Amino acid sequence: MGNSESVVVQKRLSRFRPEDRPVIEGIFDRLQGNVLVPAGAQKKATAGNTLTFEMLQSSMCMLAPDSMVRRSYQGMCSIDFGATAGGKVSTSAASGVCREQLVIFLADTLQGTAEERAPLVMAMSQGGACSKVVTYEQVTEFLQDLISAVVQILVYKGLLQGWKPAKMGDGSQCVKLLAEQLCSELKPTDQGGYDIACLEDWLFRVPQLSLFLEMLVTEGLNVRPSVRPALPLLPACKETPWKDLRCLLDIPTLMFLAPQLPDRYSAPWRLVFSTLLHGESFTRMVAGLTNCGPTLLLIKDTKGYVFGGFASLSWEVKPQFQGDSRCFLFSVFPRLRVHTATSYNQHFMYLNQNQQTMPNGLGMGGQHSYFGLWLDSDFGHGHSRARPKCTTFGSPQLSGDEDFNLDSMEVWAVGKPSELEEGEEGEVKRSVLDMDPEVQVMMEMTSKKLHSQGLREPVDQKH
Repeated sequence: MGNSESVVVQKRLSRFRPEDRPVIEGIFDRLQGNVLVPAGAQKKATAGNTLTFEMLQSSMCMLAPDSMVRRSYQGMCSIDFGATAGGKVSTSAASGVCREQLVIFLADTLQGTAEERAPLVMAMSQGGACSKVVTYEQVTEFLQDLISAVVQILVYKGLLQGWKPAKMGDGSQCVKLLAEQLCSELKPTDQGGYDIACLEDWLFRVPQLSLFLEMLVTEGLNVRPSVRPALPLLPACKETPWKDLRCLLDIPTLMFLAPQLPDRYSAPWRLVFSTLLHGESFTRMVAGLTNCGPTLLLIKDTKGYVFGGFASLSWEVKPQFQGDSRCFLFSVFPRLRVHTATSYNQHFMYLNQNQQTMPNGLGMGGQHSYFGLWLDSDFGHGHSRARPKCTTFGSPQLSGDEDFNLDSMEVWAVGKPSELEEGEEGEVKRSVLDMDPEVQVMMEMTSKKLHSQGLREPVDQKH
C-alpha cells in the first residue's frame, strides 16, 4: 500500500474509537472466511487480497435482497482510495474489493459527511453504469432496495420494539411510497438528472437516508454495537392487544411517521382506540383519546385512502379550538406526506359532543364545516375539505372523496400525559365520581346530569 493511500485510510480509521479500529480493519478477513460452501463441494482458493461479491453475499444474504447486496458491492468497488474525499469513481467490479476500499466504505457510510456519502449513493444507484448523473428512476429503485433491506434487518434481528408485522399492514406497497416521498426532496440540476452536488444536498437535508445506510452496514456486516446508529428506527410499542388486532400501520409507515413527531415524544406508543377492537362508537373513541397525552389518529375511508393527524396535546371535550403549532396532518395512501402548521390560524384541534349550538365531532385544521380532517360524532362519516388547501396546515384533500365514509380508525397515544393531567406520582387524576361513589348516587337522586358519564371509562383503583 502506497504512502498516500495509507494516509487516506488512516484518516478514515481515526474517526472510530480506538477500541473499534481493529474491528473495522478485521471485517475484511472475516468476510473472506464467511463464504458458504455447498455440501460435497471444495472451497475455491482466493488470492487473499480482494473481497468478492459472493463473499459479501454470504454475509448479508439473510439481511438484504441480492439487489441491495450487489449495490453495496458496487459502492465499494467505486472507491479510488488514493483520491481525495470527493472520490474518483471506478465502476469495474471484476477485480474485487481490496482491504482499503472496504475500510473507506465503512468509514464513509458510518461516520462520513454528506460530501463523502454522495459518490457512494451515486455508484449504488447506477448499479454498474458510468455516468456523472443519475436518473429519478435509478434513485427510486436504489431507495426501494435500501428500505426493503432495512425492514428485513429489523425483522430478522428482532429490532421491532414490540411491533408485530404479521398483525400489521402489507409493507411492500409502502416501501414504494416511502421511496417516492424521500425522492420528492431531491432537487434536479437545470439540465435535468441528479449529479453529485444534488445528492450531497439531498443527504444533508434528509437524515433518514444516512440512518438507513448505517443500519444496512452495521447490521449487515455485524459491526459491534458501539458504532451502530444511536437512534432506533422505530418507536417502542407497549400494551397492544395484537391477538385480535389487524393494524392500519406497517413498518415503512412507522419509519416515516415516527421522525415527524417532536423530539420529546419518545414514550412507547400505545393503542387507545380501534374500531376493530372497540366498535364504531364516538363516545368510546373520546374515552380512549382524552387524558392520554399526545396522540396519532389514523383513518381509512371506504375508498382505501389512509390519512390522519398528530395532536400534540391531550384532547379536551369543549366547544373551542385547542392544541398548538406542533400538530400536523398527514396522508399515508396513496401518498406519504406530512402537512405542518402554516401560522394562518390556530385551529389545530377541536373535540365536542352533545352540544346543540356548536358542531359535534372531532376536527383538525380549517374551520367549522370546512375542516382539513373532520369526523362527525355519529362516527359513520366525515370530511376533508381543502379548497385548494387547508388554511391551518396547507394540506390538500386527504380522503378519497371530500365527504367520506369511515372504514376503520385507530388512535395511538405517543407521549406521556401532560403534567396537568397527572398526579404527583404520575398517575392520571381520577374523577370525583370515581373516588366517591356516594357523590354519584346523590347527584342521580337530585336529577343532576353526569356530564362525564360515557365520555370516559372508570379508572381501575387496584394497585
